Amino acid sequence: MRNCLTAILLSTAAFGFSGVVQAEDRYSVNDLVKFYQQSADLGASRGICIGTAAECDKKSKPVGLDMMINFELASDELTSDAQKNLDVFVKALKDDRLKAAKFVVEGHTDASGSEAYNETLAERRAASVVEFITARGIEQDKLVAIGMGERAPRTANPLDAENRRVEMRISLQ
Repeated sequence: MRNCLTAILLSTAAFGFSGVVQAEDRYSVNDLVKFYQQSADLGASRGICIGTAAECDKKSKPVGLDMMINFELASDELTSDAQKNLDVFVKALKDDRLKAAKFVVEGHTDASGSEAYNETLAERRAASVVEFITARGIEQDKLVAIGMGERAPRTANPLDAENRRVEMRISLQ
């Protein structure tokens, strides 16, 4: 049941977006807050499903926003575009409507390095994002950083630069 409460929000990976997000294309704080609110039950109500496992299993392909939190090859340094996008994310996290929200910050890599190297790099990427967010006043206990390595590519090409990213999943755990 706890897994059913974890939202399936991907802040970066859902739409197969290719290209750089321009300033006029960035999401607003209100856009992010509304999206996260719709992605999870933040405590207003809870329900129980009565039916077969198939009827109650509402898992579907994740829907998400593409905030372009991407990295250069073999790097855990945030680009200026990633920092701008994270600044909007931080403002959304400070909104009272997301007060109960907690996030898993997942670091990802392409497949250009060894599995062990990619795991470590992915962890550093997630930690870099958490450090950026907490430096702007968000409590550490709202964020958990994990490294996914190359296990969950965004595109079919495992070497595609779009696979070098960080995703934030809203969670109620």
